[in-house]
Amino acid sequence: MTLSLAVSPCPNDTFVFHALIHGLVPGAPPVDLTFADVDVTNTAALDGAFDLVKVSYAALPWLLGDYELLPCGGALGRGCGPLVLTRDRADLDGATVAVPGDRTTAYLLFRLWAADQRPARIEVVPFHEIMPGVAEGRFDAGLVIHEARFTYPRYGLSALVDLGEWWETDTGLPIPLGAILAKRGTVDPAAATGWIRESLRHGWRDPAASQDFVLANAQEMEPTVVKQHIELYVNEFTLELGEDGLAAADALLGRAAAAGLTPAVPSFR
Repeated sequence: MTLSLAVSPCPNDTFVFHALIHGLVPGAPPVDLTFADVDVTNTAALDGAFDLVKVSYAALPWLLGDYELLPCGGALGRGCGPLVLTRDRADLDGATVAVPGDRTTAYLLFRLWAADQRPARIEVVPFHEIMPGVAEGRFDAGLVIHEARFTYPRYGLSALVDLGEWWETDTGLPIPLGAILAKRGTVDPAAATGWIRESLRHGWRDPAASQDFVLANAQEMEPTVVKQHIELYVNEFTLELGEDGLAAADALLGRAAAAGLTPAVPSFR
């Protein structure tokens, strides 16, 4: 068996899955790796394209018929939420807002937060175009994730809201960003959980082993930003979602369903 795996080239994913991808996890099958942004995997998973796949928590209501949520490997945490960036706006009424995908957790959080505001237009654009586009005036605001938390001041932008801070203040829970799913009937979820956890532990035991692989796929991120990225997004929830992680997923998707933004899903607890 060869395991088809789709994750992003972001440092947290390459760090977590390095050992599994490179055959360093005892008993795990060979891996056929695909790198793709999460907006791409959210769509590809609709067709069952991969055995293991990283997707947005916001996409789960459309995917749980074919996939099972694994309790590890994903991206949850505190102090790591998406930001809404502008040059000088105080609100989004009448604004054109650039977002990285229409089924991303970032956009779902944005819609929950901005329920009382009236943006004129939402544009889905590649993530790397968002900050330059806001800085150049092509967009009035931009929704950004990941390493943009560390680099947006370079573009002369300010944060209108930190959606992670808003979420944590409102719920007391971590923010559920990216989930790892296993294809039903193809992958044993217990075995896959064991492979991913051992891959993560390997990374923690020997961080230098994955360094070249992480940096080679970090999309020109500086090493200091890569280090900050890993430290923020690879945490205790990456090893085990636990009660707080599952409660966060329930809260996000429960609120989204109540607002009519997504189909309802059963509780994860």
